[in-house]
Order: sequence, then structure tokens, then C-alpha cells
Amino acid sequence: MNKRFLLLVIFSICLNTIMAQSLVKKETDKMLVQQDSLAGYGQQMVASTDAATRFRSDSFFTRILVRALKTPHSFQFPFDSLTTISRLYSPDSAFRIFTWQVSRDEDLHRRHGAIQMKTTDGSLKLFPLIDRSFLINDQKDTVTNHEWWIGAIYYKILLHELNKKKYYTLLGYDENSIRSTKKRIEVLHFNDNGQPVFGGSFFSFAQDTVRKKDQSRFWIEYKKNGNGRVLYDEEMGMIMYDHLISETNEPAKKFTYVPDGDYEAFKWVNGKWLHVEKVFTFKLLDGQAPVEKPLNESKLKTIKKG
Repeated sequence: MNKRFLLLVIFSICLNTIMAQSLVKKETDKMLVQQDSLAGYGQQMVASTDAATRFRSDSFFTRILVRALKTPHSFQFPFDSLTTISRLYSPDSAFRIFTWQVSRDEDLHRRHGAIQMKTTDGSLKLFPLIDRSFLINDQKDTVTNHEWWIGAIYYKILLHELNKKKYYTLLGYDENSIRSTKKRIEVLHFNDNGQPVFGGSFFSFAQDTVRKKDQSRFWIEYKKNGNGRVLYDEEMGMIMYDHLISETNEPAKKFTYVPDGDYEAFKWVNGKWLHVEKVFTFKLLDGQAPVEKPLNESKLKTIKKG
């Protein structure tokens, strides 16, 4: 009797596994079809010569993406054929971020996005990112949430921990305007209620020659097609970025800024991104020896290409 019961249990488990696998394949096939539709609308968002078509495609894209993400365990589906949007998993795979933009013309761009959390039961936990950049005057000092997002197209996520709390640093790109481009550095964490929080007192200038107060976020702005770089250097453990100067000696006009061949950086120290004015003479706050190893020529070329 016990053997029969054991065989019945094993058979039931196997049957459920087979059914679950069939369900996964069925849902995957459905998502592949949705992905094809998304890819088409994604291309229209960026390639159509008509602004109305771009915005309409963006609306269809958003609706289909949300429907696709409602599929159980959609977190595992990579959407790897969507080449017109950014898709980034956090280093610990706790969430992923989708970001993209739609443009009315060369001077007006709207970013869109969503944070999808990983859930144990495969259900959807999604935070839409609402771009309110144009309504936030003091962006350097404002802490925001997903409903008041300073939009960017993210291309890198870094993870640091402090006192058992995780902080995710986002590197992002912002088309900004017809005359200038921005690269942003933003810190994201999740509060005790699991809600996303953007910004905080994370950017410190305590070691600068001329000290400034801490900032909630940081960005560089430079001449359109000026190739300003903001990249993370794994070897040095720093976010490196181009030092910019006005090519017309008009420092108030950010659209005249271009790289001058020098580099500044931020290094994560005790829960803050500490500004490094001169990368080659950086010294930690606690008196440790400075980092003397310079970037070699090949590394400089890598930064300029990033």
C-alpha cells in the first residue's frame, strides 16, 4: 500500500512538472510573438519621420510590454531582440530596468521606463517610471520616486552595500536638447516599504580644492556630439568622466563644453561617491596612500570609446 502511494506521489509530481513545462513553453511562445510586435513598434519609435507615428508607436509599445510582463515568470524572458530600448538587470538580479525615449523633434525628448522586481511566485511587481524632468527645477538636490523620475537611458548598474542595505548606481544618457547632451549618475535604493527612491546625499566634494555641499545626483553636459564619457573602471573602482571646458571660453554655455583630455572621477567611500579632482593623486579620507597607478594609453582609448 505504501509503495502504491509512493508511486502515485511520484507520478503526480512528474505529471505536474510536465504540465508546468508545457505551460512555460506555451507562455514563452506567446511572449515571442509579443516581442516581435514590440520590436516593430520600437523601430517606429525611433525611425519614423512623423512625430505622431513615433508617439503612437510608443503608446502601443508600452501597452504590449505591460501585457507581456504580466505573464507569470516574465522576469526570466530577456527581450533580447528589442534593440531600440535599454534592458538592464541589477548585478544581484533583484530587478531589471527598461528605459527608452520618444522624441517630438531634436529639441524635445521624453524618456519612459519601468522597474520590474523579481518575485518568488513569478507574479508581476512593476514600477512605471514617469519622466518629470521638466517639472523639477533643482535636480541636483531633489530626492524623487518612480512617479517623479528624472529620465535617462541607463547603460550601467553598479551595486554597493552599506549596513546591509543595497545601493544601485545608475549611469544614464540624456539627449537633452538640439545643442547639448547629458550623462547622468544616479543612486537608486528601495525604502522599507519596497518603493524605489532616486537620489540622496550621495555625491561628496569633501576633498575638492573648493568644497561644495553634497548633491543628490550628478551629471555632465556637453556640446552635441562632443563625446563626453562617463564610464566605470573596474580596475580602479571609479566612475571616470571627462573633464570639460568651454571651447569658446563661455563657461555659462554648457553647449560649448568639450573634453580637454583630462579626467575626473567618483570613488565609493563609506556610502558616498567621493569626487576625485585629479585621478592620479587621489587619496582616501582616512589617510591611506594615494592611488598612483595611472591609466595607460590603451585604457584611455577605451574610455574615449565608451
